[in-house]
Amino acid sequence: MAQKTVDRVNGLYQVARTDYVNAIAALASRVQNIPYLYDSKVLEILRPLLSDIVPSIQNTAAIALARIAGHDVKMAEEIVKNQSLILLLSGFSRKNKIFKKSALLLLRSIGQHSSALAEAVVDAGGLDAIIMCLEDFDPKVREESCWAVEYISRQSSELAEKIVDAGALPLFVVCLQQEEVSLKQAASAALSNIARQSLELAQAAVDAKAIPFLARCLKNPDAKLKRQLFLTLSNIAKHNLELAEFVVETEILPEVLVQTAHVDDLVKRNASVLVREVVKHSVEMAEYVVNCGGVAALIRVLENTSGPNRLPAIMAIGYIAAQSERLASAIINGKGVSELCAVLCDEKEDHIVAATVWTLGQIGKHSSEHSKSLAVANVFPKMMKLYSSPKSSEDLRQKAKESLKQTLKKCTHLHALESLLEDAPLPIMKYILGQFSKVMLTLTPQENTFSFKKVQIRYKYLGNDDLYIHSSC
Repeated sequence: MAQKTVDRVNGLYQVARTDYVNAIAALASRVQNIPYLYDSKVLEILRPLLSDIVPSIQNTAAIALARIAGHDVKMAEEIVKNQSLILLLSGFSRKNKIFKKSALLLLRSIGQHSSALAEAVVDAGGLDAIIMCLEDFDPKVREESCWAVEYISRQSSELAEKIVDAGALPLFVVCLQQEEVSLKQAASAALSNIARQSLELAQAAVDAKAIPFLARCLKNPDAKLKRQLFLTLSNIAKHNLELAEFVVETEILPEVLVQTAHVDDLVKRNASVLVREVVKHSVEMAEYVVNCGGVAALIRVLENTSGPNRLPAIMAIGYIAAQSERLASAIINGKGVSELCAVLCDEKEDHIVAATVWTLGQIGKHSSEHSKSLAVANVFPKMMKLYSSPKSSEDLRQKAKESLKQTLKKCTHLHALESLLEDAPLPIMKYILGQFSKVMLTLTPQENTFSFKKVQIRYKYLGNDDLYIHSSC
């Protein structure tokens, strides 16, 4: 009889603990409940439940803490302070796969907030647990491990180095070779955040033979996976020419350009990011992209996207144009100027408009023919308007001024120069007048007189008696 009574009481206690952690986990899923949970001392109550004798209670307690930590950085700091991580990771190797996934979620939820919290996770033994889980047989456990690394490594290059030193890179490469698409995506994301931190870490990813397997994964039709793969390859290629060459040597560029026409806008965008990171390094890289049909592909992105999704393609075109006259001409011949001009009219965000202005400047700076393509497209008045507008950011105004300076110095299109005289602000006027002094030397006397009168009228309006242009003509 006594045994039954004890068993009944223990059973009631277990049911109560189970009901409690389930209820708290449910409440923790809503951000508005977090302050009330904290005031109720929930963190102190959940802490001992991480080492409960019932595995399901341990698991749910870890989930509840993960949700609380994910919502609020102060909660995450409190969880670290009360040493919940020590209980969480105690005897970790003996835990079942369900608990491991919940524990990894908690480590990720804490580490996502700051480098200090991510460092605390590592110092508590979290990195050892993560590496152990990367070798687990269960693909979902490995996936959670990859995401934990992704969140921790994004915080600083020092943390990313610790992850690499712990031997994570070869394990990510193994994950890329598995069948599960979600596991490939998580492994690629982890590699991406490690590689972006520094040249040395990107080189470590290359040395681990990650690039061929990343390239092979591009054959998978999953859009989310493609997005991530392009970002990862971009974060490797961006550091220097040698790493960009490693990426290009996998012969994926034609496929990358094909994917700029993908139905998913983020796939288009991230494919453009990869092109941008390749072409910026050298003339040879830019020529290779152009020869593969890169100009048409990038212009197609401008036509079929809007807003931030356009930005990488805009900058990629600018980097290509900056490399040489011939490449800038390829963009002009591909109707790139008219499409960029349309972007100037359509977009409202200053940083996108600024990038477009910069790109047009890279196209028009090479020669009179390149500058003429901008003049014919009526780009100069648009740039001047952006420069003069009080609504324009300082960065946009600076880029507009610099692009006008570069392109007007090459402009020999007299009609375009004359049309600018009426509204040009003073800082831009000197470039227009300077160009007039060169162009008018090539005109007939009749044309010269007509143009010179226009300049005189404008200069008198500005209140300037001494025309430095006079002595030049």
